[in-house]
Amino acid sequence: MSQAFSSLVRQLLRRTLVLNIISRQCARRIMPHSKLLFLFFCCTTVTQTNAQPKELDAYNVIWNTQSKNSSESMPCGGGDIGLNVWVEKGEVFLYLSQSGMFDENNALLKAGRVRLTLSPNPFAGQTFKQELVLKDGYINISGSNGTLSADINVWVDVFHPTIHLAVKSNQPVNATAAYESWRYRNRPSSTQENKANSWKWVNVPVITQKDVTDFKSNKILFYHRNMDSTVFDVTVKHEGLDSIKNRLFNPLKQLCFGGLMQGSGMQPAGTYEGKYLDTDFKGWKLASNNAGVLHNIDIVLHTNQVATTDKWQEELELITQRSLANTTAAWQTTKQWWQQFWNRSFVFINTGEQQFSNTSWQTGRNYQLFRYMLGCNAFGKYPTKFNGGLFTYDPVFTDSSLHGTPDHRNWGGGTFTAQNQRLVYWPMLKSGDIDLMQSQFNFYAQIQKNAELRTLSYWKHNGASFTEQMENFGLPNMAEYGLKRPADFDKGVEYNAWLEYEWDTALEFCMMILETEKYQGKNISAYIPLIESCLIFFDEHYQYLAKQRGNKKLDGDGKLVLFPGSGAETFKMAYNSTSTIAALETVTKELLRSKYLAEDRKKYFSDLLTKIPPISFRNFNGHVTIAPAKLWERVNNVESPQLYPVFPWGMYGIGKPGLDTAINTWLYDTLVQKFRSAVGWKQDNIFAARLGLTEDAARLTNLKLQNSERRFPTFWGPGFDWTPDMNQGGSGMIGLQEMLLQTDDKKILLFPAWKKDWNVHFKLHAPYNTTVEGILINGKLVKLEVLPKEREKDVVNMLSK
Repeated sequence: MSQAFSSLVRQLLRRTLVLNIISRQCARRIMPHSKLLFLFFCCTTVTQTNAQPKELDAYNVIWNTQSKNSSESMPCGGGDIGLNVWVEKGEVFLYLSQSGMFDENNALLKAGRVRLTLSPNPFAGQTFKQELVLKDGYINISGSNGTLSADINVWVDVFHPTIHLAVKSNQPVNATAAYESWRYRNRPSSTQENKANSWKWVNVPVITQKDVTDFKSNKILFYHRNMDSTVFDVTVKHEGLDSIKNRLFNPLKQLCFGGLMQGSGMQPAGTYEGKYLDTDFKGWKLASNNAGVLHNIDIVLHTNQVATTDKWQEELELITQRSLANTTAAWQTTKQWWQQFWNRSFVFINTGEQQFSNTSWQTGRNYQLFRYMLGCNAFGKYPTKFNGGLFTYDPVFTDSSLHGTPDHRNWGGGTFTAQNQRLVYWPMLKSGDIDLMQSQFNFYAQIQKNAELRTLSYWKHNGASFTEQMENFGLPNMAEYGLKRPADFDKGVEYNAWLEYEWDTALEFCMMILETEKYQGKNISAYIPLIESCLIFFDEHYQYLAKQRGNKKLDGDGKLVLFPGSGAETFKMAYNSTSTIAALETVTKELLRSKYLAEDRKKYFSDLLTKIPPISFRNFNGHVTIAPAKLWERVNNVESPQLYPVFPWGMYGIGKPGLDTAINTWLYDTLVQKFRSAVGWKQDNIFAARLGLTEDAARLTNLKLQNSERRFPTFWGPGFDWTPDMNQGGSGMIGLQEMLLQTDDKKILLFPAWKKDWNVHFKLHAPYNTTVEGILINGKLVKLEVLPKEREKDVVNMLSK
């Protein structure tokens, strides 16, 4: 028996023994949840944590000087909580964010700010260090002032919505922890500030309602409860849907969010008022009873729709009890979650030594840092938002003309833009983070009924009509829908030059759902109605429109006439848009392959497949290229949907028919050339990788993932949106993955667009529960591990050709 096999057997025996012990204990009594979770996690991650990639430590972000302001903050988080952490003038600051904190204006508000001060102050001296420890998912802050030194660990419990600050000093110090709120009063919102909510440019007075904040025993309680009337009600009325209002899902109704802050041996120490940057605030202080070498501050957050604030407080109290029942076990399970997160996927480039000025080294490091930011919202009720995620900060540092509160972000809080959101979630397939995709899938599933009712109300047919930019309740944003609409304009269409007739972006999320079945064998039965409904909408709607124009529902070839349509936001009033055709064809084919599609539905979707029109082509100086549509009236934005059949739809690519036509599109289409960029949501780096254009893919991906202009390397932006620009990070991740590994059903192409002089150690996921780990040094593959082993025969090393 080999030594490796013997070790594996011993591990399995130990796991079996511990599981048997748990089973016997559970049979005798119900074990406390946190303890059971801790033991289970230890058992199930023993082999994973042993394989922790050693290169990760080199990617920790370390600062040896304090920050000037919130723009120089560092991200930290877990579960569904994100923090901005920085030390300024000897004080520790945290901005607190939690997924789903939408107010009555549908802005995504922060929970507030925490300020921690120690006296005497170890951070008033010359020695300082702040480090993001990636492998364990926390921030360590240390400093010394003369003989006094202290360490602070800032971490978020992955399994409970709780933030912990653990202070340890070598000499007794007093601690003051303050909760600061700029929503201590009603705040009128300017027109510019309304970009952060769903009113946008609607000309009405907008107020951000004040929160409730007060001492409760030795704690600080803070919360916001939405008023009875919200922007949901106005949107429904404006869009002519009042008759079905009581049937629509409303995520803002009775929503209450906030939390509780407490400290060991701390009690209330009064209030104060001040101003941070552009924003006045009020603070509530907790102070330690005595100086000590250990101080612990805990903040528990909670968001839920409840009938009364009393009910919300009862829930918060219960969560607090559970969260703080065993913080030692919670700390261990949190670290282990992060360790298995890093073990399941990674990309390390040129890691022999830290090369901070080397762009390819930065690309590898920043891929990991951005993935960490995504991991902080692993279990959020809502998906990570493209325009800042959970890590926005004072807006003046993104746009010097904006002097609003830290709640600000452009393009709304509860408004989701699908073309941007998709780029945040596509990379999670190859990174193996399918568990993180659940919130994005559920986002569509919970608003499906609203989208179907909308279709039925306007057009009297079936199917879910998801618009490109829509609210978290599934209707178009009121301002984008159009405030001065012609009386006879189709009520189901946005009166908007960018967004009109753009329905197809939801199909990318349908495809992601289908891919999770292929990648990890996920049971997607709950989402099949969503996928069906999205496809049915196109079938029924475009036959409906054809009948409005004439006698026939289909063209002379028996195909749907996809007019009016849209090629992304760019090719408007399109006839048979290529991006729509590629989406319909690919999703329909994959749905028909799914074992979860009911037998009696297969004929309908087989028939639909025959009705999808073909993609159109055009010619540039003798070179055949993919056309963005058969016809279009105008070019309105700067996207290249003529290459969407390459990505995301994979109809063209390496080893597939028509690759030369797709490459011609890249090389000769004048608009593709004109629009090429690495900024924000641009996906040219992905196109280049999919086409095997190594130099272009490497150059553009480096531009995507090189250090941001801000102190934290992956706080990119604003690009076209806001800072941090999450769709720049997502598109950068996708491009790097596609350079390393591409798949065509069971075929796995290794290094299809990889530079030979980039040494790399990577682990990525492929369909059919497959992982591929490789090490490339000086252009030679020195290690390849494919699991399961039988999938190794499907790997093609493109560098060896």
